[in-house]
Amino acid sequence: MYYNENTIVYLNGEFVKAADAKMDLYSQSLHYGYSVFEGIRSYKTVNNETKIFKALEHFERLKNSADAMNMPYHWTTKELIDATYEVLKRNSLQDAYIRPVIYAPANMSFVKNKKSFIVIEVWQMQPFLGDKLLRVMTSSFQRPNPKGFKIQAKAAGHYVNSILASQEAKKEGFDEALLLDMNDYVAEGPGANVFFEKDGKLFTPSLGNILPGITRATVLEICSEMQIPVEEKQFTIDELKNADAAFFCGTAAEVIGWESLDDTKFPKPWNETVGRIIQEAYMHKVIDKAYKKESKREFERA
Repeated sequence: MYYNENTIVYLNGEFVKAADAKMDLYSQSLHYGYSVFEGIRSYKTVNNETKIFKALEHFERLKNSADAMNMPYHWTTKELIDATYEVLKRNSLQDAYIRPVIYAPANMSFVKNKKSFIVIEVWQMQPFLGDKLLRVMTSSFQRPNPKGFKIQAKAAGHYVNSILASQEAKKEGFDEALLLDMNDYVAEGPGANVFFEKDGKLFTPSLGNILPGITRATVLEICSEMQIPVEEKQFTIDELKNADAAFFCGTAAEVIGWESLDDTKFPKPWNETVGRIIQEAYMHKVIDKAYKKESKREFERA
């Protein structure tokens, strides 16, 4: 599913076959979830070029996550971007999902490590949450308290929370979960940020208790370009249920609309929503395809 006998990965400065790659089974990352990673996508552009979308932002966040988690980090952003393009080339991929991971050496104590390791893997992946409108469930799990974790870091251990929430939702017959924070305000999905629409305006949870997503920042960028009003604030589940529409956004999920939340259906048809405009604009942006930026009313498919 993710690799075969010919797949190449970047491992600690070398390009090796995934099937031959090894890591220490005594790694602190395996035993304690102590690693950081990024989820990145590359796309085949309209000019038939391979483009890693927001490469600089992703690899800078990888470094910031490692710093936040006290993990030694000695790679430059350019070095890792160049290595990633080479991994894509060696695997003959243009539309791909990219996963760099910074992981720890063997260490059963909690003292700071003196070194870290890196692997960069690539594979083909469809939108993480599919391409149909989602039935979302409010999870019984909360997002981690930022006083207990470096919540701004994309740390592997944080995603145990995401896995539990997502599995719970699917067990109950829903497509995905929505998590609240410790104050019962809407936070985010297991692997995506959330926006909702009310009277033509978008709202999204403010920073503090959420991962500051790069796709989230891209949506805000699109809103600015297209003069779509958007507000970052704290809001309750009841406010969200009274919205006209809602959507998730994330590198893996891209932009995907919701059908309902806890079986409360959103009244506005998806194709008439601001979210649909954002979805179209985003898919233009990642492949360098032109679209009108003047306003949402003037938006048209290029």
